Amino acid sequence: MSGFPAFKRSKIRFNIPSQMKALPVVLPILCLIWSPAAESQEEAPRVSAEAIGAAGQVIGLDFDGKERGQMAGGLGRRLATYEALRKEAFPNELAPALLFNPLPPGFQIERQAGKTVWAPDPTFQRPERDEDLAFATVAELAGLIRSRQITSGELTRFYLDRLKTIGPSLHCAITVTEELALGQARRADDELRDGKWRGPLHGIPYAAKDLFDTKGIATTWGVALNAGRLPATDATVIRKLEDAGAVLVAKTSLGELAMGDVWFGGRTRNPWDPARGSSGSSAGSAAAVAAGLVPFALGSETLGSIVSPATVCGTTGLRPTFGRVSRAGAMTLCWSLDKVGPLARSVEDCALVLDAIRGADPADPTTVDAAFRFTEKKKNLRVGYVKADFDQAEGNQPNDLATLATLRSLGFELRELNWPAIPAEPLMLTLEAEAAAAFDELTRANQDDQLVQQADSSWPNTFRSARFIPAVEYLQAMRLRSRLIQEMAGLFEELDVIVAPSWRGKQLLFTNMSGHPCVVVPNGDKTGGKAASICFIGQLFGEADAVQLAGLYQNATAFHRQRPPLGAAAR
Repeated sequence: MSGFPAFKRSKIRFNIPSQMKALPVVLPILCLIWSPAAESQEEAPRVSAEAIGAAGQVIGLDFDGKERGQMAGGLGRRLATYEALRKEAFPNELAPALLFNPLPPGFQIERQAGKTVWAPDPTFQRPERDEDLAFATVAELAGLIRSRQITSGELTRFYLDRLKTIGPSLHCAITVTEELALGQARRADDELRDGKWRGPLHGIPYAAKDLFDTKGIATTWGVALNAGRLPATDATVIRKLEDAGAVLVAKTSLGELAMGDVWFGGRTRNPWDPARGSSGSSAGSAAAVAAGLVPFALGSETLGSIVSPATVCGTTGLRPTFGRVSRAGAMTLCWSLDKVGPLARSVEDCALVLDAIRGADPADPTTVDAAFRFTEKKKNLRVGYVKADFDQAEGNQPNDLATLATLRSLGFELRELNWPAIPAEPLMLTLEAEAAAAFDELTRANQDDQLVQQADSSWPNTFRSARFIPAVEYLQAMRLRSRLIQEMAGLFEELDVIVAPSWRGKQLLFTNMSGHPCVVVPNGDKTGGKAASICFIGQLFGEADAVQLAGLYQNATAFHRQRPPLGAAAR
């Protein structure tokens, strides 16, 4: 009976003989005891017919006077159910008993045990200038550490110094984790002296968006209310990176509760043009990588929070398939959309990080083990693109068209396609409703007015407005997502990778809603802070193909090697 409203017990009483055990007899009696019709007719409903009429206007439904009168009693009694629910404590990490599944019917996940085999390039030598060291890739730094040209301790102190000198002007780090970092670096160096090398991330400094729990270190979610929040355990991805030998040097800024680039410490600045923001919500992670403050950083995406700051800051980002990486210990914004991924300098770097953090986790039941072989030889990839999106004469179009020309020059035949004819706005109901539920207590406690962002489109107002999304419409929107998943699967029956503009068209919304992975790379000159990137979208759990195509494009260009003009602070 849990799917029905809780009814008030009637004053009518029945004495049921103990001998009466027949279920068909007992059930009608129980239904009569709890029947709303048995409630006293003298009790005035808590919800008036007039209020129902007004509420109907909010949700776009019109009920006549008789219907409103009939609904009044049941809706009034339902208020007690709501009151009972609101007495319960729902911590952010407690997920609903519904799990989003991005797999269309019949989809088979390729399984693989073990890690990808990888070795550093032995020809890369330590740069003479420290600034060149700051902008080396993870793969290059791994070679330096492996060959003992630099220690993890040296590299960690180097990046800590840059975080302290350059970081404050960008507002990109909420907490610098110096003590932890130096301890992890000592362990990495000790292990290497003893002949133990954990892999490409061994001794490599990194930063994590400040929505990932770190044991005993403040994890704020970008909100002043959480400035003193000290988690008791590490998020799964933080633990996995520690197991891989990586060194956590900072917790990076994010827009409040994962929106935008404004947090309680100010706006995270764009290293290419500090007068502008760095977009969000993985704002600090993208800015820190772009400025050479860390070789890579962890970010997360619900609807653009890796792609957008990577585009603005000129970094490479990888948003994995929904379910590829555990979200346990990370702030929940939307259970059916949240994804965790890296931002770095190169596609190869992102692939190395993804390989370390991927896999099933009992603490996140949406996760699965799936193959990821990003070092395979070049494949004859089937590549598609939505011509209509590239034909839009706005934003980054010249660079996007040049990207298509580069791919053709690399020998790829590009097939035209169209996105599914599915309306965009209804899909957004799922994000708004789930986010409002995740932070319902913030709204009801009236603490939402303590957030910095208070525009009509900011979370406080969105959370309040989402209270009026009917449950029926939320479920209908999820059914629309099921249709989207099936139609996206149809596109990938003939394709391995889809190339798409980062900000034009429906790709960002559709691929997030369907759970598909995306690799975003710079594809234009970043001088002056111009936003320039292109996205490579893979099949579900097909990151390897997207990584390969994006890597081939990146190796044929040099946009990812550009550095922002940080001036004297960078030297």
